[in-house]
Amino acid sequence: MSGLAVVGSQWGDEGKGKMIDYLAKKADMVVRGQGGNNAGHTVVIDEKKYALHLIPSGVLNKDAVNIIGNGVVFDPRGFFEELEMLEKDGVDTTKIFISDRAHIVFPYHRKMDELFEKARGKEDIGTTKKGIGPCYMDKIERNGIRTCDLFEENSFIEKLSHEIDRKNEMIVKLFEEKPLDKQAIIEEYRDYAKRLLPYIKDTGVLVYEAIKQNKNVLFEGAQGSMLDIDLGTYPYVTSSHPTSGGFTAGCGIGAGSITDVLGIVKAYTTRVGKGPFVTELYDEIGDKIRETGHEYGVTTGRPRRCGWFDGVVVNYSARINGLTGIALMLLDVLSEFDTIKLCYAYDYKGEKMVNFPARLDVLEECKPIYQEIKGWKKDITNCKTYDELPQEAKEYIKAIEEIVGVSVKSISVGPKRDQTILRGEIF
Repeated sequence: MSGLAVVGSQWGDEGKGKMIDYLAKKADMVVRGQGGNNAGHTVVIDEKKYALHLIPSGVLNKDAVNIIGNGVVFDPRGFFEELEMLEKDGVDTTKIFISDRAHIVFPYHRKMDELFEKARGKEDIGTTKKGIGPCYMDKIERNGIRTCDLFEENSFIEKLSHEIDRKNEMIVKLFEEKPLDKQAIIEEYRDYAKRLLPYIKDTGVLVYEAIKQNKNVLFEGAQGSMLDIDLGTYPYVTSSHPTSGGFTAGCGIGAGSITDVLGIVKAYTTRVGKGPFVTELYDEIGDKIRETGHEYGVTTGRPRRCGWFDGVVVNYSARINGLTGIALMLLDVLSEFDTIKLCYAYDYKGEKMVNFPARLDVLEECKPIYQEIKGWKKDITNCKTYDELPQEAKEYIKAIEEIVGVSVKSISVGPKRDQTILRGEIF
């Protein structure tokens, strides 16, 4: 049995979609455990690009069962849009199952997300306005509506009606906006309920049985560790746990079911939205990384902030996730630089820091301490083995391993499935 958790080890957008798709070839089951359709994975197969937001990337493996776990906040509208996109391309979608404990995103969540963000003014946190945070708020406040509620129509409509009334009162009285159309929402979600019932299962049982039967189970992370609600750069974080610990609660399994944790790490660093970013580049080098790496959000289209590799961040991520290996992504993006820099520590007012701080005011004062590596200035996109890589690229990989203290087990040299170099078995 192999229970492999794949987590983003920076601020998300590390290339998890490609790696999960690559690993899903050997997976019997792929499980998503947190977040919602505010996240996005891009997978390229035979020149065809798939942008997945809610459905696990394993859907592109016809043999894998795909699970949307109880820790996911589930948007039916987004789900069916994605399903239609996949089915148009002939992708088999019959092996997708949704937890009966997953909370549902409604239009009032999206509206509240928009209004809360607008009310923050200059202190906004850069939310995608997909309703994720407000849905988790309802969950914690114990006013949420779950997918299991869809099985009894009268009870579901009663709960939904009550929640729309509550939210409309807030929208009108607090924000002085027009109320949402209650009947339109009820009719829309009554239709979704009928269409969703065949997909809804007790997925915790499905995952547990797969593990008991010694199946290969791949736990698919969304977003990145630095966006964890507890361990990330709060408040510029998401509303869930994109770290490895999030899978136990978000998938309904025990910690012992996860045998390995693979950290997906970009060869440089990017971030979307606000918040401190120590190695951020504001010059032509940052622009070049952005354009070469096509660093624009899958879900939002927003340009990503770009910078050199931040070893303090990835070292912290290795600790909080219990990383057993690293998948180094987008190494080819750095092929055009004469010199490449790696941050191995921070300078905080003359003091050397190697541990990532909780306080953002401290982080904002930190300056990167860099190690420099000579660039390889060669096209590596056709390299099939580690030995084929230029010596300078190998030196860069070695430097990352020394800074983070975790072995690099795979190297991505391009967006396609076959542009992946393995250094031993992962799954």
